[in-house]
Amino acid sequence: MKLLNALPPYNMFGLEDQDYKKARVVIVPVPYDSTSTYKAGSREGPHAMIEASRTVELYSEELGKDISKIGIFTTDELAPDYSSPDNMVKRVESEVRVILDDRKIPVLIGGEHTISVGSISALSRVSKKFSVLQFDAHSDSRESYQGSRYCHACVMARARELCKGTYSVGIRSMEEGADKRKDVLTMMKMHGMTRERIIKSIIDNTEDSIYLTIDLDVLDSSEMPSTGTPEPDGMRFHELKEILRAVLKKKKVIGMDIVELNPIPGMAAPNYLAAKLLYLTLGFAFS
Repeated sequence: MKLLNALPPYNMFGLEDQDYKKARVVIVPVPYDSTSTYKAGSREGPHAMIEASRTVELYSEELGKDISKIGIFTTDELAPDYSSPDNMVKRVESEVRVILDDRKIPVLIGGEHTISVGSISALSRVSKKFSVLQFDAHSDSRESYQGSRYCHACVMARARELCKGTYSVGIRSMEEGADKRKDVLTMMKMHGMTRERIIKSIIDNTEDSIYLTIDLDVLDSSEMPSTGTPEPDGMRFHELKEILRAVLKKKKVIGMDIVELNPIPGMAAPNYLAAKLLYLTLGFAFS
């Protein structure tokens, strides 16, 4: 029996009759935060984002269409492997390889940033001619941290080993010397640039194909307080959205993730922001 006035299905954006075979994009919730070093809780991020997404209007005024028509499928949550960060990265890689073998676009929602390494590693087995485009408050470029090469502070160090190049945007917390790297665009530099110059810099410094990773702490903590390591003086939602819109007109997204949502009990707005950002980004990239 079908209930009248039933709640939307429990999947990203509450889609009726989602179909894996017809989907272009496959969303994998990854509730993992074992290497978090300040405020734990991002393992609750995927659930919070899915819950909020079920109230997102499918018609987008931004694009004048229902973005979900691109074909979106949400898998069950990927069970974390707590034996070691290395093993968790391998678990993510294995899952993403299945999605790639089925010629679909993998989209991870986290969970901590470490999960990105598994996805990037899977893509590197298909092609190395892609860039990782990172939006983040932190450079995440340490060779190792707390005894591991696989943690949220080492994501971009591992990414540079796996792909053609990387470009990091919005950085305002980093190890010494990171601000001198040509592949790092700090917020301090961005404050002296027009949006058009920022967009051109991103386009000029990345390959035609990109893996997009968005750590939500790239946003100013006044708009996105729900992260494990919030940083002041960040990007605003509108700014990030318009940069993504322009860049993704020029680039082919071969995989992506949105990570580090750390829900605050009783505060729903940041969860909704994360869901809306994902929905619009999918629209900019694939419709």
